[in-house]
Amino acid sequence: MRTVPKPLAAHLAASATTLCQCWRLTRRDGTVLGFTDHDEALAFDGTVFEAASGLSASEAEAELGLAAGTREVSGALSSTSIAEKDILAGRYDGAEVETFLVNWSAPEQHLLVDKAELGEVKRGDSAFTAELRGLASRLDRRRGRLYRRRCDAQFGDAGCGIDTARADLFLDAVVSGIEEAGAAILAPAGPVDPALYAQGRVSWRSGEGAGLSSDIAGLQLLAGGAIRLVPLGGLSGGQAPGDAARLHAGCDKSFATCRARFANGLNFRGFPHLPGNDRALAIAKEDGRHDGGPVVP
Repeated sequence: MRTVPKPLAAHLAASATTLCQCWRLTRRDGTVLGFTDHDEALAFDGTVFEAASGLSASEAEAELGLAAGTREVSGALSSTSIAEKDILAGRYDGAEVETFLVNWSAPEQHLLVDKAELGEVKRGDSAFTAELRGLASRLDRRRGRLYRRRCDAQFGDAGCGIDTARADLFLDAVVSGIEEAGAAILAPAGPVDPALYAQGRVSWRSGEGAGLSSDIAGLQLLAGGAIRLVPLGGLSGGQAPGDAARLHAGCDKSFATCRARFANGLNFRGFPHLPGNDRALAIAKEDGRHDGGPVVP
């Protein structure tokens, strides 16, 4: 049970006219931002909470039991701290948001009332709305494993066992051009195997997009050894010619790829040899598909 500090409790009993809300947002890259719905900036607990952000909160809905409640915050994209390109680039995805109830006449009287994770962000013409996901939302995440033919591990995680830092699983490149369609032309530092990186990721190592990464939606070899790269969602980090990029190998999660390309068949986290309903219930025929042979040769 949360206990209200005595100075703040006394203030709550006397009057509610000097109360406001403050939000402290901690991004995954370590950047800390503070916002308040008060008309002046406040400072406490080592953070300055800006008043010019235009951030405000909706009413919160809570339910009995372990169901996740709903809550949102909205703000103006004109804030000097929140840029539209940073939202598009995913810098705020999964950020931690702490909500405080504060006596603005004495900011040292504050109470942490909620801690949540930033969820879906919706953009409008001049404002954004962000969903706040409480701790109960973690109960909705999948636990255990799935019965399916393809691998359920993430490439390079503990279940997969592949060391993605191996020199043969990444390739450095430099941006030589940007297309209006959201593609980048890269000059790679070595030969490129399109099949190796087709399901992979690209990380940006310099420029405005430094620290960002995204899945690769398209990869095409051009004349002269250049690469036409299309990141999933397009370029959203302000990339420019001269920026350094790194292509990371990917996996299509099939047993054939795991075994032949990465020699990692023993760690495969799928069930390729177990028949599905179509094979279990099908009648054997001579058409080469339902002949009673092994699913994976």
